[in-house]
Amino acid sequence: MLSLQQKLALQQKLSPQQIQYQKLLQLNTLALEQRIKTELELNPILEETLDEEIDLEQLEENPDETNDKLDEEEENISNKEDEFDIEDFMNDEVDAEYEIERINKSQDEEFIHPIAHQRKSLRENLIDQLHMLDLSEEEIILGENIIGSLDKDGYLKTDLSKIVNELKLFENINVTIEQAEKVLAEIQKMEPVGIAARSLQECLLIQIRNSSFDPYYSYLAEKILSEHFNDFVNKRYETIQKTMNLSKETLKTTIDVIQKLNPKPGEGNIDSEEMNQITPDFIIEKVDDNYIVTLNDKSVPSVTVSKTYLEMLGANKRKRKISEREKETHKFLREKFESAKWFIASLQQRRNTLMKIMQAILEKQYEFFESGPKFLKPMIYKDIADIIGMDISTISRVVNGKYVQSPQGIHELKYFFSEGLSTDSGEEVSNKHIKELIKEICENEPKDAPYSDDKIASILQERGFHVARRTVAKYREALKIPVARLRKSL
Repeated sequence: MLSLQQKLALQQKLSPQQIQYQKLLQLNTLALEQRIKTELELNPILEETLDEEIDLEQLEENPDETNDKLDEEEENISNKEDEFDIEDFMNDEVDAEYEIERINKSQDEEFIHPIAHQRKSLRENLIDQLHMLDLSEEEIILGENIIGSLDKDGYLKTDLSKIVNELKLFENINVTIEQAEKVLAEIQKMEPVGIAARSLQECLLIQIRNSSFDPYYSYLAEKILSEHFNDFVNKRYETIQKTMNLSKETLKTTIDVIQKLNPKPGEGNIDSEEMNQITPDFIIEKVDDNYIVTLNDKSVPSVTVSKTYLEMLGANKRKRKISEREKETHKFLREKFESAKWFIASLQQRRNTLMKIMQAILEKQYEFFESGPKFLKPMIYKDIADIIGMDISTISRVVNGKYVQSPQGIHELKYFFSEGLSTDSGEEVSNKHIKELIKEICENEPKDAPYSDDKIASILQERGFHVARRTVAKYREALKIPVARLRKSL
């Protein structure tokens, strides 16, 4: 039986302004710079200003037509940058459907990459080297396919027979496995030597065979890598020494030679145009006895509203009779004006929010900035949210992917957040402090008899930190410190 029912429910929906503000909030400085440049291209109402402060008042005022200004809503944007507040625009009645469509039309906006300098990637350099070799056209194409199949560390994980078969099937190019092996061998001798290896063992062997080390130790190193590779990677040096009948000093010198080789010739940047470079979003400097926080946004363009387009908007509004085309122009300019207004307000609110959060982190972690990592305090997102009166999700957006440069170095903001552990004295310490201690213990342990996880836990226990062996193992792995057996040196 059908029946009608009434149901009262509360739903929370984000306005277009809030969506835009949140997207801007999570961008780092480099991504924000590109985002602003994109907005300048898309919105003719916006223009870049050379002044550090955006003075909309001087752009909107018209001394000759003071009485013909735009309506009160448009006059509100005449306030200077420091008077903007995103809340002032949260309830504006404008064409919201247009703004939502404009904001959401591209899902790639959150993944804007900074503009890089013109520079060839490692893969492109390899292809250039390939074209300098004395190879046939078919072999050049084969080599390009091999280079195109390399992974981020420069290894060839695709079977050569598969590459040969795909060339025959899709490009009608017939090459043999023997030709593929020949071309691969040529590529492996390119710079960096060892690129396109199919295993770590092959990579190291290629490098040692093309090295300029002492011939005797190169011979021993090649013998170890080819005949005793498993013993080498598992650091069973006593077995190698006994089997090859070497003195301890000779074995140590040979192992040192092997350790100078590069296990990852691609270095994770085979497609990168340049090495990863961190641009800090904040800079903290100590002036006298005080720490000063500044937002590192000098390269970010300042934007304002174009006076020319505002005058066009005002002119259309003053006309008593306007054509359909003029109506469309007025609607277009009005939409772009509202979009520009929200964008400028969102930028200023983003700036204010970032500064509040960084200042709160500085106050909470003052001892870290003063004395170093060992003085890092336990802190969670809620601690900062409570200090500045904002939601935890806002803190998360700001913290993610942003960096600060201080006298203690460059750190991601996430670094300052960690859970706490209690000491014998009842003091709360950050788990990052425990990681620093584990790192310190491993650095100072006897190299010929490294400490086990149980031993490290016992040392921490003696210092007043109650940490279980499995926790030590977890933190050690997070620090990328190998197990004791693999830390052993001759």
